[in-house]
Amino acid sequence: MNAMNIIGLMSGTSGDGVDVALCRIEGEPPTLSAAIVRGWHVPYEDNFRQTIFRACTEGNARDICRLNAALGERFADAIRHGMDDLRDVHLIASHGQTIWHEVGADGGVHSTLQIGAAAVIAERTGLTTVSNFRERDVAAGGAGAPLTAYADWLLLRHPHEWRAVQNIGGMGNVTFLPPHNDRRAALTAFDTGPGNALIDAAMYQLTGQPYDAGGELAASGRVDEAWLADLLAHRFYAQPPPRTTGRELFGTAYAADCARVGAERGLSAPDIIATLTALTAHSIARAYRDFAPSPPQSVILGGGGVHNQTLVRLLGDLLGVPVMNHEAVGIDSDFKEALVFAVLAYETWHNRVGSLPEQTGGRSASVLGQITPGANYAALIRETWA
Repeated sequence: MNAMNIIGLMSGTSGDGVDVALCRIEGEPPTLSAAIVRGWHVPYEDNFRQTIFRACTEGNARDICRLNAALGERFADAIRHGMDDLRDVHLIASHGQTIWHEVGADGGVHSTLQIGAAAVIAERTGLTTVSNFRERDVAAGGAGAPLTAYADWLLLRHPHEWRAVQNIGGMGNVTFLPPHNDRRAALTAFDTGPGNALIDAAMYQLTGQPYDAGGELAASGRVDEAWLADLLAHRFYAQPPPRTTGRELFGTAYAADCARVGAERGLSAPDIIATLTALTAHSIARAYRDFAPSPPQSVILGGGGVHNQTLVRLLGDLLGVPVMNHEAVGIDSDFKEALVFAVLAYETWHNRVGSLPEQTGGRSASVLGQITPGANYAALIRETWA
């Protein structure tokens, strides 16, 4: 098979809905190529979003079991929302919804749970589905994140300059990519800290709005520099990579605490959001300063954070290098992560690794994910290995 059409599904820590991308992938490393044919977003209604957040913090076995099946249905419906005819699609790649990512006091990840029943997706669509990508890397001693790095390595290296590829989703993560002409340097990748999660959660608590559209509320507020310094003293930011984090640390409870402390300091809602926006930007800049293997000459920015102009502007000022979105390198910023998991599913189907030790801290490179056969499974095997 010269090329595969793969649908990537991404439901991130922001919990705002499902990103779906139909991707065309062909070749093999180091010359693998991947493109988004088209993408679409199917939002969750607010009560379902809150159900996800409650499951992350206080869900019991029954709640998580029910949500697992419900998410499988949502993912299958999201695919059908954008295309009725799936006959030319070979695989579905589903990241699932992270419910818990267990990071120990030593920084190691002991367990991880992403739900969104792959069996339901395969049954509803008839398509073989690759899912549960993080668990194999964790089993090999890795952090299970960030999994975007291997796709970044394949697709986004510059001929002769170091690049940083920065995702700002619910959490932030970065991949530092050596240039093609450096044959000795390896990639470095890790989570930088909160991305949109604290901003979004605080917005909901303070204003009832799910996010700060365009960063407008933050732009109208004043950053409390002393409080920002206190927030940046959190132990996570000094932890060397490989490292990972999630809503378990920087989620709803932490945002509620920030809203309370901000109010006690006499800050308005715009001031609190401005300070939390500055926290995301400064934590990213600090990660670059402290842990970049070589200063990047440019930064490619992706994730929902690209729409927060206040955050993007502040980040550009702090980094002092050109900051571009993924469109500048031919990738739709909104569907980059869905593309990443399509690439990982493609590699899994061909029994090739999707994570590297320098990326996650694992003992070895790992073939990621679990394959759930769909109605096309036997034909897909024959076509692949003909």
